[in-house]
Amino acid sequence: MTNKPIIENLSPEFKVFAPDLASYTNDILFQKVWLDEQLDSKTRSIVTLTLLATLGNTEQIPFHLETAAKNGVSQKELSALCTHLAFYIGWPQAMLLINQIIK
Repeated sequence: MTNKPIIENLSPEFKVFAPDLASYTNDILFQKVWLDEQLDSKTRSIVTLTLLATLGNTEQIPFHLETAAKNGVSQKELSALCTHLAFYIGWPQAMLLINQIIK
């Protein structure tokens, strides 16, 4: 199994303001954690979207939806994920994710 690398999309302002966090994001999170072979990229994308929806973090969802598509998560799988999540994290949180998907 080969995981796909994630291309960071941090703004230049972010990199200037928090250079250490920018480095950790790219060098550790995206280059080590996301590439670890214990979980495939598709599973990591589904888990990440689940957590972002649970936390109500709408700002990060579009980036991770794009990443999920690149990692092979289909629209049908996203739909099933939202339905499944509604029962565990609540309708409002699942709707939050749906609204980001259909934008």
